[in-house]
Amino acid sequence: MVSRFSSHQDRIIHFAVNACLAPLCSLHHSAVTTVEGIGSVASKLHPVQERIARAHGSQCGFCTPGIVMSMYALLRNNPQPSLLDIEEAFQGEVLRSYQSKTFVCSPCWWQKETYMESGWPYFLLYNPSEFMPLDPTQEIIFPIELLGLSKKPLKQLCFQGERVLWIQPSSLTELLDFKTQYPEARLVVGNTEVGIEMKFKNLLYPVILAPAFIPELNTVQRTADGILFGAACTLTRLGMVLRDAVQELPTYQTEVFRAVLEQLRWFAGQQVRNVAAIGGNIVTASPISDLNPVFLAAGCKLTLASKGSLSVKSLVVLQGQYFSAFKQSQRREDDIATVTCAMNVAFEENTNSVRNLRLSYGGMAPTTVLAKETCKRLTGRKWSDELLQDACSLLAKEMTLDPSAPGGMVTYRRTLTISLFFKFYLIVQHKLGFVLEDVRPDYASAAELFHSVFPCSTQLFQEVPPGQNKDDVVGRPIMHLSALKQATGEAVYCDDIPCYDNELHLALVTSTKAHAFIENIDTKEAMCVPGVVAFLTAKDIPGSNRTGPAVYDETVLAEDMVTCVGHIIAAIVADTQAHAQRAAKAVKITYKELKPVVTIQEAISCKSFYQPTRKIEQGNIEEGFKKADHILEGEMHIGGQEHFYLETNCTLAVPRGEDGEMEMFVSTQSTSKTQMLVAKALGVPANRIVCRVKRMGGGFGGKECRSTILSTVVAVAAQKLKKPVRCMLDRDEDMLVTGGRHPFLGRYKVGFMKTGRIVSLEVTYYSNAGNSADLSLSILERALFHMENCYNIPHIRGMGYMCKTNLPSNTAFRGFGGPQGMMVAESWMGDVALHCGLPVEQVRRLNMYKQGDRTPFTQRLEQFTIDRCWEECLSISQYNQRRKAIEQFNRQHRWKKRGIAVIPTKFGITLTSNLYSIQAGALVHVYIDGSVLLTHGGTEMGQGLHTKMVQVASKVLGIPCSKIHISETSTSTVPNTSPTAASASSDLNGMAIYDACQTLNQRLQPYKTKNPKGTWEDWVRTSPVNDTPEIVNLSANGFYKTPDMGYDFETNEGKPFNYFSYGVACSEVEVDCLTGDHKNLHTSIVMDVGNSLNPAIDIGQVEGAFMQGVGLFTLEELLYSPEGVLLTRGPGMYKIPAFGDIPTELNVSLLRDAPNEKAIFSSKAVGEPPLFLAASVFYAIKDAITAARAESGLRGPFRLDSPATPERIRNACEDSFTKLCPPAEAGTYKPWAVQV
Repeated sequence: MVSRFSSHQDRIIHFAVNACLAPLCSLHHSAVTTVEGIGSVASKLHPVQERIARAHGSQCGFCTPGIVMSMYALLRNNPQPSLLDIEEAFQGEVLRSYQSKTFVCSPCWWQKETYMESGWPYFLLYNPSEFMPLDPTQEIIFPIELLGLSKKPLKQLCFQGERVLWIQPSSLTELLDFKTQYPEARLVVGNTEVGIEMKFKNLLYPVILAPAFIPELNTVQRTADGILFGAACTLTRLGMVLRDAVQELPTYQTEVFRAVLEQLRWFAGQQVRNVAAIGGNIVTASPISDLNPVFLAAGCKLTLASKGSLSVKSLVVLQGQYFSAFKQSQRREDDIATVTCAMNVAFEENTNSVRNLRLSYGGMAPTTVLAKETCKRLTGRKWSDELLQDACSLLAKEMTLDPSAPGGMVTYRRTLTISLFFKFYLIVQHKLGFVLEDVRPDYASAAELFHSVFPCSTQLFQEVPPGQNKDDVVGRPIMHLSALKQATGEAVYCDDIPCYDNELHLALVTSTKAHAFIENIDTKEAMCVPGVVAFLTAKDIPGSNRTGPAVYDETVLAEDMVTCVGHIIAAIVADTQAHAQRAAKAVKITYKELKPVVTIQEAISCKSFYQPTRKIEQGNIEEGFKKADHILEGEMHIGGQEHFYLETNCTLAVPRGEDGEMEMFVSTQSTSKTQMLVAKALGVPANRIVCRVKRMGGGFGGKECRSTILSTVVAVAAQKLKKPVRCMLDRDEDMLVTGGRHPFLGRYKVGFMKTGRIVSLEVTYYSNAGNSADLSLSILERALFHMENCYNIPHIRGMGYMCKTNLPSNTAFRGFGGPQGMMVAESWMGDVALHCGLPVEQVRRLNMYKQGDRTPFTQRLEQFTIDRCWEECLSISQYNQRRKAIEQFNRQHRWKKRGIAVIPTKFGITLTSNLYSIQAGALVHVYIDGSVLLTHGGTEMGQGLHTKMVQVASKVLGIPCSKIHISETSTSTVPNTSPTAASASSDLNGMAIYDACQTLNQRLQPYKTKNPKGTWEDWVRTSPVNDTPEIVNLSANGFYKTPDMGYDFETNEGKPFNYFSYGVACSEVEVDCLTGDHKNLHTSIVMDVGNSLNPAIDIGQVEGAFMQGVGLFTLEELLYSPEGVLLTRGPGMYKIPAFGDIPTELNVSLLRDAPNEKAIFSSKAVGEPPLFLAASVFYAIKDAITAARAESGLRGPFRLDSPATPERIRNACEDSFTKLCPPAEAGTYKPWAVQV
């Protein structure tokens, strides 16, 4: 949070900023408060920190400080904020591993009030009465010294950096003089554009002029015809002034003001709006500017000066004039626009005759454009249905785009220009009610602005049995053990480890071509960068350059050929990260290009597959198809997904100076795999390498294997230079080199009876594996294991192919192929229901497995609870009532449709990659003061594994959790560990800990028997017996392997899974048929987690997995060019769910009385199984689209690929507007992006 005295507002202002974009030079005369400054674990927590921790709002914790400071800044300005204020403060905060609902949904959660929803108290998981009250009088005082300095005359400031000169002029005259002296200088107020250009676009601006404090550029002045804003006024201030004006002026005069406010509502996040300036937004001239179309359509006046001033005047509107602005983007909050527009119409007095019309669009040309020809042709016309039809035709002709236009989505963007005008037409028609017939009732909602409803939630779980010992915390919702440290910023992640005195930094040199021979590498310019120490290539690797998690088909550093964009070719080592990155960008590589294979379709065409293929078959599908009443064929594409863990990959390698020893601090899910591959690259035995992990800021499978591509390079550099070497990837680098979830294409042929009973299924899966095998075979196998989801198909055959392409190798991701397999299953299930004209939930229930049935891979279903989950989900979601209400809503609304879907999941639990992975170890030390140090093979990445393992040890040893500590995961304490993956870590490591603790109990039993009234401390001390001291070994290791596992694809025999986790979700959505936008209205989830070890953590995992699935199925889209270049690198282009994407009502219930005899204390795995339940949102969207298509006379099955982005939703809602913008014929143009 930045605090400063604003002379223009004559008060102290507090505002949250993005630290990564705030130049240090811009903070002169400011007080900076970080999360560490408002509270600490050692002293006292701030109430905000306490609440997010104790309300179970933190999981991986990497982004917790940012959320804390957003809330803290809000409370500093307004100790009693409204729910809308809270919503705005969290705009732009993204969700990856957050159990966000319990934190966000608590209304007035900084106060003492309680709140009830649906008869259940929302605070079941914690007791808010125990929270510290917020006392604004105890907050940090703004420094008196700064207050005094702020009132003195402004002085010119100058900061000279290594390559950049930063000048802060004190007056407008000085600014213009400097601009004359340095004509190429950039003007920077918030650094929200220039900062991105310099960081990610490799641009350099040697001179920066900072006019943020110049009085003339901060003025706000009301005039008779509008409000004059200085160009350095921030967007936050713009919003405050306009809101005041809207309250004070007549409604008709504030049309433009309200349009600006509507655009600001979705303009970036609050942290950006706090610093971004109006002038910067204008002169950037972005083709997708949110505000420039408004200024252009409104005819706002811009004052420019060359040695004068820069200001913008927002105009008031006259009577008989109407103004609206619209923005459509992939994600509603904090996203760049796909199309943005503003529309201004003025009528002859008391008529509906158009006197003047201005339609401006962003996203349809290199800059904001006016639809001049359309406006000219419509001026003088009556505002009528005839005008509407002509306007749509004119816009379709005028607002054209080349089929290869940057940004893609050409058909969608063109359709939006028409659809948004139609919305404007309806808005104006309603306001012209005094001369026109009002809007049709079923059209009215199309003209409504988005209304957010503050979310609510319930979390239900089974309490521990009466009489359970209070020290026995298994089954209790205890707080994540790191939550308080995460909330105060004191939790240590890999890059938080203090730098060594002689430490060096590494940057990667990566390929810019997808498939090519390396002809030459020129390092001359790179080696001249200050601080550069070394340039490393494959020749510098002392051991083997071959690497890979399953087969050694990859290189540590490329040798002669690159096989994807992002292929690591070399590395630069320098004294600082900035120098290393700068030098890496200066390396020049020439290539001889080869034709790349990028998409699944291209791989199929040229038969580019990894071996082996896989098949699972049961019954006789040919006989099944003969018996079927109907046969349908179809296909579905499921897009990939970026892990987007908040902490990018990071490695610190420290050579120990003798015998080839090296200590590796790594953000990885697989310590043993890292140890083995580093040892292989260095040419030393594994016992020379120690890999240590404290915690990770998220993993999701992305750090199971792909973290080693960085760790091995860093280790090679450290060994060569005999110094510690560190590298933490930037977000765009991480996304470029690491790969993500496998895109899948599923093709199916399904035979079924008139009743909806499915009798035969043939399905083929193609996965885009990328440029190496990685874990693709195991992922494909799991997709086949889940090809029928929860449905009993008597005749079934599944085939699987891994496509070898020139993309970065795709890898493990939460669900590990299961979601892709089940997604295709729900597609053919929906097709069958539509073809039969039956309710899809009826068809799902009809085909569902029963207790004792066998899967296609012959495994018997035991402790089968899906039927219980299904019935409970229908009950708590009030499904039947919702379905009736939706049908009524859809009859009453033409351009908005609601949909609902109930989706089950059956998810197999075990590590299927190899049998070696289904084992775990633990080491427990008991010290003579009674404290216990616990170590196991699992890593903590926010999923609460360490917390659960402490609970297990506490129960087995019979001591409080406070006596047990987990320091880290290390290969020096527990060797040969399984990766922390496949949701099996609690099962495996919990049993290993149980084994170790039982050994200790057996050793201590004689002492407990002799001293039954003694304490734990008494028993663990050395005990004299017959004057002879006895010493017991207070250290024990434990081991566990899952019994009776193994499966043979050739014979279709064996047992691939230890057990199954089950769940059901019901979701309701509302779709805007004109824009493709959707709202997640409701989700109810029932999840079978057995006897929960920790309900708070398990519910957090359910919510977090569900939201990650919402991203996968409705939002997150990886776009590649036809040449294999990832176009969506970083948060600017790749959007993961934000707070506003959480369903307005989200209920989670853990199934009661469902113990699982095959896991520790009857619990079940929970990390991955809930993710697929987000498919309920996708299929609810498809249900709504079905209703929209019916309005156009379209019925029956239709294809909807995943994710269900606004583009796909709008294009599927075919109507008269979409017909005006037909897509270009495939093959006649080169697309901007391809579906991989």
